[in-house]
Amino acid sequence: METLAQLEALCERLYNSQDSVERAHAENTLKCFSLNTDYISRCQYVLDNASSPYALMLASSSLLKQVTEQSLPLQLRIDIRNYLINYLASKGPELEPFVLGSLIQLFCRITKYGWLDDDKFRDVVKEAMNFLSQGAQYHYAIGLKILNQLVSEINQHNPGLPAIRQRRIASSFRDRSLFEIFQISLTSLFQLKTDVGSKLQELSLLLSLSCLSFDFMGTSYDESSDEIGTVQVPSCWKPSLEDSSTLQIFFDYYAMNQTFSKEALECLLRLASTRRSLFSNDTARMKFLSHLMQGTKEILQMGIGLADHDNYHAFCRLLGRFKINYQLSELVNAEGYSEWIRLVAEFTLKSLQSWKWAGSSVYYLLNLWSRSVTSVRYFKSDKPNLLDEYVPKVIEGFVSSRFDSLQSELSDELGENPLDNVEVLQDQLEFFPYLCRFQYESCSSYLMKIVEPIMQTYMEIHVDSYELSVTESKLAWFTHIVAAILKTKQISGFSGESHEVLDAEISACVLQLINFTDSGFHNKRCGDVSKQRLDRAILTFLQHLRRCYIGDQAVLSSKLYARLSELLGLHDHLLLLSVIVGKIATNLKYYTKCKEVIDHTLNLFLEMTSGYMTGKLLLKLDTVKHIISNQNREQFPFIENWECFRSRTTMYYTIGMLIFLEDSPLKFKSSMEPFLQVLLRLESTPDALFQSDAVKYTFIGLMRDLRGIAMATNSRRTYGFFFDWLYPAHLPLLLKGIAHYADIPEVTTPLLKFMAELVLNRTQRLIFDSSSPNGILLFREVSKLIVAYGSRILPIPNKADMYASKYKGMSICLVILTRALSGNFVNFGIFELYGDRALVDALDITIKMILSIPLADIFAFRKVAAAYFAFLETLFNGHLSFVLSLDKSAFMLVIGSLESGLKDLSEKISSQCAYAIDNLATFYFTHVTVGESVTSPAAVNVAGLISDFAELFSRILRTLFEIVILEDRGNQWTLSRAILSMILISEEMFTNIKAQILASYPQDQYQRLSLCFDKLMQDVTLSLEAKNRDKFSQNLTRFKSEFCAK
Repeated sequence: METLAQLEALCERLYNSQDSVERAHAENTLKCFSLNTDYISRCQYVLDNASSPYALMLASSSLLKQVTEQSLPLQLRIDIRNYLINYLASKGPELEPFVLGSLIQLFCRITKYGWLDDDKFRDVVKEAMNFLSQGAQYHYAIGLKILNQLVSEINQHNPGLPAIRQRRIASSFRDRSLFEIFQISLTSLFQLKTDVGSKLQELSLLLSLSCLSFDFMGTSYDESSDEIGTVQVPSCWKPSLEDSSTLQIFFDYYAMNQTFSKEALECLLRLASTRRSLFSNDTARMKFLSHLMQGTKEILQMGIGLADHDNYHAFCRLLGRFKINYQLSELVNAEGYSEWIRLVAEFTLKSLQSWKWAGSSVYYLLNLWSRSVTSVRYFKSDKPNLLDEYVPKVIEGFVSSRFDSLQSELSDELGENPLDNVEVLQDQLEFFPYLCRFQYESCSSYLMKIVEPIMQTYMEIHVDSYELSVTESKLAWFTHIVAAILKTKQISGFSGESHEVLDAEISACVLQLINFTDSGFHNKRCGDVSKQRLDRAILTFLQHLRRCYIGDQAVLSSKLYARLSELLGLHDHLLLLSVIVGKIATNLKYYTKCKEVIDHTLNLFLEMTSGYMTGKLLLKLDTVKHIISNQNREQFPFIENWECFRSRTTMYYTIGMLIFLEDSPLKFKSSMEPFLQVLLRLESTPDALFQSDAVKYTFIGLMRDLRGIAMATNSRRTYGFFFDWLYPAHLPLLLKGIAHYADIPEVTTPLLKFMAELVLNRTQRLIFDSSSPNGILLFREVSKLIVAYGSRILPIPNKADMYASKYKGMSICLVILTRALSGNFVNFGIFELYGDRALVDALDITIKMILSIPLADIFAFRKVAAAYFAFLETLFNGHLSFVLSLDKSAFMLVIGSLESGLKDLSEKISSQCAYAIDNLATFYFTHVTVGESVTSPAAVNVAGLISDFAELFSRILRTLFEIVILEDRGNQWTLSRAILSMILISEEMFTNIKAQILASYPQDQYQRLSLCFDKLMQDVTLSLEAKNRDKFSQNLTRFKSEFCAK
């Protein structure tokens, strides 16, 4: 790049070329501008002399990267800042918009990063005012853009900036400059009020919005979300917000009905969300509320701008804030409430009628009504709240709009039907039960009145038809509404005998519906989507009904059962439970392919079984006894469907829990008879036939089934039943499966997961008697299995999908071995004592497997990473001598992966690596640094390895310090353990790291930062005792705070 013309041509290609190779070449050639600090002066030369906007863009973006990523000297940063403000003043008006935007971002970034370093950076508002006072429209716009970008820049978190420093900058900016900027925006809005539709109006409004959207408390709410919390504006803003002209200016700008109307509403939304305690007294707050109410009432009356969907959505959010920030009594006592609530009701009904256009916005309105009715019990005012008049209309409007929408949703095959996502649907219905329970008697009567003819129609249709689909969809909506009403009882504790009677009446409608859905030709329609939606709605209803009125947490209600007895003959919870189990059994019998319904059914069954009381009650039911005794394809045809194979684990987990609730060895053995027959059949299958599809699918199913049974063993006694049944007779079948199917993940995954469950010492279930060898025998089987799998999977050529073909199986092996090593059910010293190679062989093959996975792939697949680092933590904790016996290349790769793991964003992985490093360094400290003599093989090895890889361990210590200094993590206590042990094994290494870190900071900060390092070791002794570690952890916390202070 000998000339400026060549640079401009290269920049043109960088930003405009359609050829990716040409663009890549240009980018590679020009990257020196953003990486090398020597090129900062050249960037300035380009800005001064280039005519191409793309060259200017390169200079600006390169400087932005340098300022963000490099630690530049303070004076250089001040010089760049001064240059930029002068450049924007002289050349800003003639720049291309994208160049101007980039330069303003650069100016604001360097201002933010230097905010705490020098007063000159904090003069930014005064300098922006110079632009506003020049009179020229272009300069005025630049001034507003600078302030707008500055507020946004300060408010957003930059990854390279420590969170503590970020918060200090934001707090200082909030206290020093933000209110002044907000006043500037208001002044601009007033001055520009007659300049309708101008760009300056929009910029002023955006500046107000940026100020009001500032994260005042540092809570960092999600800006991508519609939800905003209370706006915690400082007290000094009080006079401005209590001034009625502030609110009015935003209403006035909205009334202009320009492109920026939405921004005006967004400002009003944030003002409506202002904390209640800001106002001087109740009178001032009521005046503010009345003004808000009057302004929104005028919008409702005139309908200004509401044809625009963005405006409509923002206005719905604004109305929704009224009840969030104000009490019902305040709303009712506000001037013009009766007219306002009438208009809001009309607006709500119109929105419900236009459900397709309104979309999700209507839920903000419904939330307003929901919050209002829940406050009635605390309402103490003589004035009428008028909710009795409007809420029933809102309820009817919502239900009718849902029913009206069904025809469109059924005909729109590409659109998403809300009935397909049960969880989201229940969230959307969250508001509705509160409206219903407000006038529960009339609401339940209305619901039953509209559902009766629908149910009558449903009973009369005997052939598949479009009418049947619409009818089932209406019934599904009704059922979801009833489920939501019952769910509200769990959450809010709505009680009282009248409510329980009404719960019984609307529940009876759904319970009657079950009789129709599970009889006649409907049982043969399980492939119909509308039937599936209805059954999932019924399952949701049964879940909430059970939680309310059956089980450990349920309220035993005589009134509910008395009414159910009158209506359906269900006089106690056992009969009601029988109805639920009957529905479960029917679904599992007739649904063969719909995984969603099957899983939903099984989850309900599992939930019921998991409760102590309901679990015991289930055992009394003949249907449950039949299920336990008839675990076959006739009873559960879905178990033969490959798509539902995973569901088998849940089913047998549930059945296993029921079996173990009886705590009978005889019942257990009789229940396991079907599995025994399958095991015997597979064990006797000749090798030549073992790889047939029929055998393969039988084997996979068996592994999934037995894993479910194993999951159900939650005590030593029940685990003992299962272990004695399985070992030693049948575990060899697993080795046979590995021998035949090692390269088939569909088989090895469930097989290995079964073993992973078998060795999981959950609730101390694997604690065998002191005279029992079972722990040792179980680990031997683990070793055989891992060696068999590892020795077969390693030689297999790599495939395109490495995770499915190899990594997944390897990661499960890591889980198995980690659980076995940390399960405390075997003394591993016995293997070396008696020359048993089970432990060494398992570790050897596992190390070979993990070394065969590139480190990049370990981090790319998060489940692999989780298993890998959990294994290393366990290995370094209890089997360090094995790690130290590895050859040097393997040792270096393992330690290198720990360094990479420290930097991982997952605090769990970072902590596991820190624990592993701490264990290694502690071993060195104990046996080498303060040991009397280095004689044991492990001590000799660790001394040699740390000496050979001194640079690697030095990098690890630097990485630990950089994480503490530059990042705000929740595992600093864990990291401190590793840092102290690393410091104590080599004072020279610590001294070098300290020098390297200090050299990376500006010279003017050297003395302060060096003092921070000196204080770090204050009162810390040459010891790794708990007391000394705690002292160092305290010092490290203070070190981070002081190091990042300025």
